[in-house]
Amino acid sequence: MYQIKELANGIRIVHQEVTHTRLVHCGFVLNIGSRDETKEQEGLAHFWEHMAFKGTKKRKTFHIINRLESLGGELNAYTTKEKICFYASVLKEHYSKAADLLFDITFNSIFPAKEIEKERQVILEEMSMYRDSPDDSIQDELDALVFENHSLGRNILGTEETVSKFSQQDFFDFISTRLDTSQVVFSIVGNISFSKALKAIEGPLSEIQPKRTLYARSAFHTYAPQVKTINRDITQSLCALGRPAYSQHDPNRYKLFLLNNILGGPSMNSRLNLALREKYGYVYSIESSYQPFSDTGFFGIFFGTEEKTLKKSTQIVHRELHKLRTKKLGTMQLHMAKEQAIGQMAMAEENYAALMLVFGKSLIDHGKIDPLERIFEQIRSTTAEEVLAIAEEIFNPEQLSYLTYLPN
Repeated sequence: MYQIKELANGIRIVHQEVTHTRLVHCGFVLNIGSRDETKEQEGLAHFWEHMAFKGTKKRKTFHIINRLESLGGELNAYTTKEKICFYASVLKEHYSKAADLLFDITFNSIFPAKEIEKERQVILEEMSMYRDSPDDSIQDELDALVFENHSLGRNILGTEETVSKFSQQDFFDFISTRLDTSQVVFSIVGNISFSKALKAIEGPLSEIQPKRTLYARSAFHTYAPQVKTINRDITQSLCALGRPAYSQHDPNRYKLFLLNNILGGPSMNSRLNLALREKYGYVYSIESSYQPFSDTGFFGIFFGTEEKTLKKSTQIVHRELHKLRTKKLGTMQLHMAKEQAIGQMAMAEENYAALMLVFGKSLIDHGKIDPLERIFEQIRSTTAEEVLAIAEEIFNPEQLSYLTYLPN
């Protein structure tokens, strides 16, 4: 069972002890992401994530990257549209070192000018790598199509123009205007008691001055379906279709999670995989995804196929969507789909590093952590009529945007 402590400055600490492991996973989750940038700041949150490893008030780059890795631990970070996370996994006896280091890189980064120049080149190379990977870039371009003229549609990496201009002061200004101590969570999952976990981190965190920002995210509400085709130097056609979906506060989100799992989830028995790969061999892989945000969400389907089978593959995708929109799931079909989704979630809970991050994000987004059993109950209580109604809404072909990459 997890425990939570809120400090006077608003920072929260969440902890769950797991005794049958030698490891502790811990990390900071900040409610700041790429959607919180202005157009001129595009890519700054991701750049900050990189720069956190490049020097603090008391550590240089080598001391940061060597601190835990020399002990067999791992230090990492990532940026999404709504979150920045700095986290680590270590043997339990090294937890205090991990907590100290994470605190340092999260709150004491100094963004050395020389390191900015070096990391700028690294990020520009990262951009080139993504452009050379059509499977990655088509997802970013579909975001731009669905969330046109909104920060949710911008690339997390930024643009060459913006990344080339960032200075040391830009980082300090961004943090000053976006960091809210009530929107910071330190999460710990592993073989350590709550009292020992607090001992290493509560003191330093308590010394941070409380800070509330006046910033509020701009809501997205201007969607218009679009169709776009791009010719690229590729050998296989790629297709992506998507639209806005339910937010993380919508009561239908778990029902859509279930529906998405049936359609094109990670299992080989998803409808799209059975229809396109197993029956016809048209694709190597096809997936659908649902990602909720704080005020909206995203649903998308992605696949690649030979140009000669693109039209037929697209027709099959629409046929599967039409089936789910017009034909109610049978009792056994729905039962099996629920058990599969619940089993996948239960297995995911065994990944304690991921669970640690889920705790942090859930506490920020909902102010609480729903027990897995409560989520299971919501999935089990979903009716065939509800699944049909959601499919009719989300899979409406007139509300989908389409993006296609064709070989030159």
